[in-house]
Amino acid sequence: MSDELTSNLRELAAEGETHPTLTGAEIRGRAVSRRRRRRAVVATASVSAAAALALLVAVDLGGGTDQRPAPAASPTGTPSLPAAPDATVDLSRRQMEIAGRVLPITSGTELRPTATGRMTVTAMSAAKVMPATTVGLKSDYDLKLSWVIELSFSDGSANFIAAIAHDEKAPGNYDHTTGWIGLRSTDAAWLYKQVKLGAVIDIEGSAPRSTGDRSTAGPDANAGTGAGSGG
Repeated sequence: MSDELTSNLRELAAEGETHPTLTGAEIRGRAVSRRRRRRAVVATASVSAAAALALLVAVDLGGGTDQRPAPAASPTGTPSLPAAPDATVDLSRRQMEIAGRVLPITSGTELRPTATGRMTVTAMSAAKVMPATTVGLKSDYDLKLSWVIELSFSDGSANFIAAIAHDEKAPGNYDHTTGWIGLRSTDAAWLYKQVKLGAVIDIEGSAPRSTGDRSTAGPDANAGTGAGSGG
C-alpha cells in the first residue's frame, strides 16, 4: 500500500509541475538587465542630488539665480544745504527772531547802514568800553556798552549787537546806530544768555527810509571800526 501511494503521489506531482517558459540563459539575461537598470537609476538619482546641492549653494552664495542688472550707482554725495541760523535779523521790520521770541531792534541809518548777510558770534562781553563815535555819539570820551555780542563775516569784517541804554526808545521805532544792532537793555541781557559762541545770525533786508537821520554821530562816527561793514 505504501509503495502504491508513493507512486500515485509522484504521478500527481509530475502532472502539476509547471515547466518554466524561459530557458536558464534567458532568465540569467533578464537578471543582468534588472541589475543594470537599478544601477542606472541609482546613478541618475546621485547626479540629480548633486545638481540640486550645487544649485542650493549657488543660491546661498549669489543671493539668487535671477540674472538681473545691477542697480545704478548712487551719487557719491548730495549737495548740503546751509544750516538754519540760530537767529534772524530783519532790518526792514526792525526786529530779531530767536528761540520763538521777537525782539525789537534799532540798526544803522541810511547814511551808515547795517551790513547784511550771515554772521557768526565770535566773542561775548557782559560789558565793553568803546569809543563814543563808534556807538554813534558826538563825544571824545569812551562809552561802556552792556551785553556785547561780537559778530564776524566770513571775509573778516565785523559788527556787534549790544544794549542801547542811552536811547531805549529807538528799538522797534527808528534807527539810531552807526551800523551795529541795538536792543533794549532787558532784551540784550536775555539774548546774551541765549546765544553761544559759534551761533549763526542772518541779517536781512534794509532799514526803512526815514525823513531824517536821528543819529547824532559825526561824519567819521564809524571810522576805524568794523561796524556796518561786510556783506
